[in-house]
Amino acid sequence: MRHQLFIDGRFVDAESGETLATLNPHDNSTIADVALAGKADVDKAVAAATRAFPAWSRMAAADRGRILLRLADLIEANAEDLARLESLDTGHPVRDSRALDVPRTAACFRYFGGMADKFQGETIPVEAGFLNYTLREPVGVVGQIVPWNFPLMFTSWKMAPALAAGNCIVMKPAEITPLTSLRIAELMQEAGLPDGVVNMVPGIGSVVGQYIAEHPGIAKVAFTGSTATGRRVVQASAGNLKKVQLELGGKGPNIVFEDAFLPAAINGSAWAIFHNQGQACIAGSRLVLHEKIADAFLDKFIPLAQSIRLGNPLDPATEMGPLTSAQHSERVLAYVDVATAQGGELLAGGKAPGGDLARGCYVEPTIVRARSYRDRVAQEEVFGPFVTVLTFKDDAQALEIANGTEYGLGSGLWTSNLQRAHKMAHDLHAGMVWINSYKRVNPGSPFGGVGQSGYGREMGFDAMREYTQVKSVWVNVDAQIPPHFKR
Repeated sequence: MRHQLFIDGRFVDAESGETLATLNPHDNSTIADVALAGKADVDKAVAAATRAFPAWSRMAAADRGRILLRLADLIEANAEDLARLESLDTGHPVRDSRALDVPRTAACFRYFGGMADKFQGETIPVEAGFLNYTLREPVGVVGQIVPWNFPLMFTSWKMAPALAAGNCIVMKPAEITPLTSLRIAELMQEAGLPDGVVNMVPGIGSVVGQYIAEHPGIAKVAFTGSTATGRRVVQASAGNLKKVQLELGGKGPNIVFEDAFLPAAINGSAWAIFHNQGQACIAGSRLVLHEKIADAFLDKFIPLAQSIRLGNPLDPATEMGPLTSAQHSERVLAYVDVATAQGGELLAGGKAPGGDLARGCYVEPTIVRARSYRDRVAQEEVFGPFVTVLTFKDDAQALEIANGTEYGLGSGLWTSNLQRAHKMAHDLHAGMVWINSYKRVNPGSPFGGVGQSGYGREMGFDAMREYTQVKSVWVNVDAQIPPHFKR
């Protein structure tokens, strides 16, 4: 288990010698004391990345791609170790880490490994006698700041397109869940990644994250996290006008129409909010039900939520593990009081389980019926196994509720009316819409939001565009002196 910083191809202690304990959220025991980066460590990482950039950016794109493909193979070869380490550090049920997190991480590196030599510029028809073409060039040293909820998967979402495009990286894993990111750094060495191309500096966000956003040697910062922190990243980036990419909060509406196939909608809605303990920016945290089917839906949905098996995330039978930290579980539970204070009705959960799970960061699946879509629990991102129920009478009201927050990340709808589905998908204020499904992701499909959910896109060709800049080249093919300069 690696617990040091990774800078210039070596695992090293922090300059200050400081460490921070990363805890097992199942029982709050210490897993390891991990080196805690400071500003001096970021400076070293930026210097290493700057030195590595010329050779890495000029390497044949196919060769860069082959390194990423080898990394994908190594991730699959070490799948069980990575899955257990991710579950130990985050609380993800190991069944999900095995079936989703590890395969998705490998798939993302493999996708961009294959794309590295297939991302091309354009030729543009301009006036006669000239050839105009564009080059897509890497931006340089990129700072990447990833959150604690999907640390393994986000290493690939952030790093794979940046590396395929020829950039070098200084990444700050979340200080409370750094272990799988550091393990990926070790596998990168094994895959043949040159020293300094990737550097890992786990540290406190207000110190290391802030400094990465400010650093004059970093050309771009990509951040995933809360909207409030995203605003601070934008402000800090102004010093050198670095490129900024933000994937921020969400308050996903999950709309169930009267003509939906209810068994699929019920199961899909449970997945939308309770997968990963609701700790997902795209979670379907607002359950928006047509009033004609609301009671029938809840009659099945509430018992399903109550039947979810909570337990040790390393137990394959566990369906929902602990939240990732005690501080966060307390924050989620505080929203029960917020809901009831505004006249909401608690339908299920709303407390931490007792018994063997009392030492951990567990919260029962919680369902609250709100009085209005303007209530705090229908507006603010709770980021836990906490779903707010709202009802509507027609399509116009459903759209009003769905678009009635400052966020615009994920959204979903369940209906058998194809015309309605396409119209709602067009009108929803969101970066992503799922129809008769929820939370589907793929390395080829762009992922991101609008409004207070940020800007820029992860994955797909859009991600490669985010990590490159366009150079326009003009060639005078006739090579003649312009008439007005002739003597």
